Amino acid sequence: MSSIDAKNVQHIGFILIPGFALMSYASASEPLRAANLLAGREIYRLSTFSPDGAPALSSAGVPVPAVALPGRGSGLATIFVCAGGSPRDWHYPAVLTCLRQLAREGVRIGGISGGPYLLAAAGLLPDRDFTIHWEHAPALLEAFPALSPRQARFVVDGNRITCGGGIAPLDMMHVLISERMGPDFARRVSDWYLHTEVGEPTAPQRGSLAERYGVHHPGLLSVLEKMEETIEMPLDRTAMARIAGVTPRHLDRLFAAHLGSTFLDQYRRIRLQHARRLLEQSPLSISEIAVATGFSSGAHFSRAYRNLYGMAPSETRKT
Repeated sequence: MSSIDAKNVQHIGFILIPGFALMSYASASEPLRAANLLAGREIYRLSTFSPDGAPALSSAGVPVPAVALPGRGSGLATIFVCAGGSPRDWHYPAVLTCLRQLAREGVRIGGISGGPYLLAAAGLLPDRDFTIHWEHAPALLEAFPALSPRQARFVVDGNRITCGGGIAPLDMMHVLISERMGPDFARRVSDWYLHTEVGEPTAPQRGSLAERYGVHHPGLLSVLEKMEETIEMPLDRTAMARIAGVTPRHLDRLFAAHLGSTFLDQYRRIRLQHARRLLEQSPLSISEIAVATGFSSGAHFSRAYRNLYGMAPSETRKT
């Protein structure tokens, strides 16, 4: 820890997009507050902004006081965009303009949970290593096909910081506080929140395939993984059997024994789950979503969707 770092106050800002997850915001801001308490002085100054300067309403309905977006010469060292809900509802041109301006001034720009989507929309992620909450990844990939988010808890790439959200910001802030104040001080901050196991940046955001599907057969897991990777261009049963190293008939038996399903039903369910996320979060039309999830026509997609969810795709989009 340098004497300059110990004496200077670092100004950290948060832009809260209405519908943001309170847990994600708290996991990022509370370690900074604890750092001030443990240091016995202000080493981090926190400011909270919203698109219209009004209190920002979280997904839980809790308002957080905020002020108008920062202008030139704000003195910010870092600013994070914290967003949740549906990317197709995030129409905030003033936020994008603000982020571009701050980036030109050399401010470190971060995104939490869905926040990296807005960084992408502002054109701040080309040729950058970054991540986003797994729920928002399909919408980002459809909207910005040239970008490729990593499924990591958080990623620090120079003056861009992105985080999957949830409790992962606790891990991210441990690293950022350690970067400035040293690992011993960062450890004291994490201990303040009983955060005894700091996750690695590259740790996965979701449980393993084995945990999510309750399956441990290696061949079947390799097929399920390939199913999730080939949503737009589904592979046939014979190709998948080769991946598992079994015959097509034996593959059928594995699906029946371990998942109580057929190969086709499971594949269709995975694609339709992906379609539902796109309906809820992306601006793609229903026919575009049908193509993006490997269906031959909009009518075929709508029938399959209704059979699984009991409603038409258009009804999901409305709700």
